[in-house]
Amino acid sequence: MAQRAIVTGGAGFIGSHVVDALLRDGYEVTVVDDLSSGDAARVAPDAELRELDIVELDRLRALFEEVKPEKVFHLAAQSSVVVSVENPSLDCEVNVRGTLNVLECAGSLGVPVVFTSTGGALYGDDAPMPTPEQRIPAPLSPYGASKWAAEAYVKTWSLSSGIPHAVCRLGNVYGPRQSPHGEAGVVAIFSNHLYTGKAPKLYGQGKPTRDYVYVGDVVSALLAASGNAGTYNVATSVETDVITIWRELQRIAQRAPAPGGFENPGALEPQLADLRPGELQHSRLDIALAEKELGWAPQMPIAKGLEVTYEQLVKGFQQEK
Repeated sequence: MAQRAIVTGGAGFIGSHVVDALLRDGYEVTVVDDLSSGDAARVAPDAELRELDIVELDRLRALFEEVKPEKVFHLAAQSSVVVSVENPSLDCEVNVRGTLNVLECAGSLGVPVVFTSTGGALYGDDAPMPTPEQRIPAPLSPYGASKWAAEAYVKTWSLSSGIPHAVCRLGNVYGPRQSPHGEAGVVAIFSNHLYTGKAPKLYGQGKPTRDYVYVGDVVSALLAASGNAGTYNVATSVETDVITIWRELQRIAQRAPAPGGFENPGALEPQLADLRPGELQHSRLDIALAEKELGWAPQMPIAKGLEVTYEQLVKGFQQEK
């Protein structure tokens, strides 16, 4: 009989890729997603989608008891920094209470959880670069604070139960299926602007740096982390500023303008603006621990990753038209 896995947030950008990888490995996969930001179309036909909010403990517990998974990947979250500033209570309810609910349901079955946290938003602007996991978090936003609080529950539940729960602190993830409609995910946002011919707004005057990591590399790290008790940075340890991401995507788009899209993406000039509240100036993560304990390392260079991502995102934009 095939092993079973539950993926919360499995209709999301990263979660849907996790689902695909588990299916390839022969798992029966149940997706838990309230579809508030996820898209049912991202969920592979061979996976089962249950529309369910993780804050609803009774319904979540009933699902876990029915499915009886061997592994749980917890990606469901309120992931907007702006929303967390505007509505910190909602952010806390989903990211802290929701995570506690997942831990309680998994714990009743003795099942390990892999929890996806944040890297840059957690460590703050004064962290050394590259930032190791031992750095005491200093989040600038309620989103970062809620992820840190959730991490504490993951570690406490692991220590008290002996179940090897893992925390993966992700860098700035990019790749196919990322939505261009939101404040996060600049690769998808920029790709959409290049396709439609609209100049983007670069916050922080285009100078903020991030540690961009390809979604396929993130998935392999999450799978490697399952069954390990620890906290791991998942990134590339390479720092890239926003304006460089824009210019590289612009070159990719200009080399072969997409059919049906804007004919001269190289002519677009971005608008520069100040950083929004709660946003970081710089981020670069130390990934030595994941390399040592998980045997994991990122494989996708950013230049190639941006090219693959732009090509796949454009196909989606064409289908939407």
